[in-house]
Amino acid sequence: MNLFRNLLFWIVLILVGALAAQLLVQDPGTLMLDYRGTRYTTTLAAAILIGLGALLALWLVWKMLSLPFSTLRRRRKRAGRAKLIEGLGALELGHWGRAEKLLDEAARHPAAHDDGVAHIAHVGAARAAAARGDAALANQQLDALAASQPVTRAVIAAELALDDDRPADALLLLEAPNVQPLPPRGLALRARALAATGEVGEAYGLLGAMRQQKAMPAERLDRLESQWASAALRQAEDANVLADRWDSLPKAFRSDPTAVTAYAERAAGLRWEDASAKSVEQALDERWNESLAELYGRLPIGQLDRRRQRAEQWLQAHPASPGLLLTLARLGLAQGQWPQAEAYLHRALAQGAGGGAWEELGHGFAQAGDDARSLLSYANALRASRGEAIVDLPGRDLRQQIHDHAVIEERDEHGMPRLRE
Repeated sequence: MNLFRNLLFWIVLILVGALAAQLLVQDPGTLMLDYRGTRYTTTLAAAILIGLGALLALWLVWKMLSLPFSTLRRRRKRAGRAKLIEGLGALELGHWGRAEKLLDEAARHPAAHDDGVAHIAHVGAARAAAARGDAALANQQLDALAASQPVTRAVIAAELALDDDRPADALLLLEAPNVQPLPPRGLALRARALAATGEVGEAYGLLGAMRQQKAMPAERLDRLESQWASAALRQAEDANVLADRWDSLPKAFRSDPTAVTAYAERAAGLRWEDASAKSVEQALDERWNESLAELYGRLPIGQLDRRRQRAEQWLQAHPASPGLLLTLARLGLAQGQWPQAEAYLHRALAQGAGGGAWEELGHGFAQAGDDARSLLSYANALRASRGEAIVDLPGRDLRQQIHDHAVIEERDEHGMPRLRE
């Protein structure tokens, strides 16, 4: 585009010159100049040529006189840019002191203000000062941007405050009226500061704007959405707030194990037992998950018969689920059915249930008065959490116990399975 404009300019200039030359050839005219009693006579064409020559001579004299100053200015500009580039390189490599010195010199260089790169040098110097623990100097560097670059100053200062575990200070910087609307980086930092100060619900509300402005990669936003949604559910003050937040979640998150766990546990804490149980049931019916299957028996709610019946229905489709077997064992213990619970616990251990099943065995043996096996079960729970070898229970071989308890033929008056004798 610049080439086209230059070409058009020269074409027009040539045409104007040709037209003027043609007019002067047809009638060159006469120009007379009286100066101190002397009359100078010449043609108009010659006068124009003499004027152009004089202007050219003056331009050449001006260029010669200003050449040293232009050369000095270019050298200073190159020196300032060299300091900026070298300082940024030192900052990336972790040479904080050297980077701070070079970038501070680059920011103070006169050419930096002419080129509009002074704020880049101030930001780099502030990062270098903060990295070596000099918060006062970092703030001093950022304060230099308060008038010319208030948004940049607020975003960088907020980032440094968050890195220094001062989310409240970061929020004050990012919520100032003179920095609105925030750029994508500022939105991400504000959401991070809100989450750090416990305002997870507000942080979750910023995710839509962050997605629209592509403030983060989509995968990271998905992780934050799950994390903040769960935290917001756990912070619900009452059942109405909890229900509103749950209903506002995208449909996909209502079967997400993390979000379902948070909702079910908070609903149980608010004594909203039916909602707590149903959330887990619906999630498991839609997509099976071991952690939710184990949670179903761990919820501090009643409805033991209902939960036991649903768990037994699921067991037909998932007979090798360690989480579901552990849930059935816990429900059996809660109803005082220790023999049946023990059978499920042995089956769960055979499927790799680990420390949780050993701990429940310890509880069951303790209730049954078998202190030796109870202590050994608790010890095995600790060994399982450490990844150490498990010690078999005394008496019958563990595999034989599993085989003996695995066959269920009928149910008792409570609907619990009876074991074959």
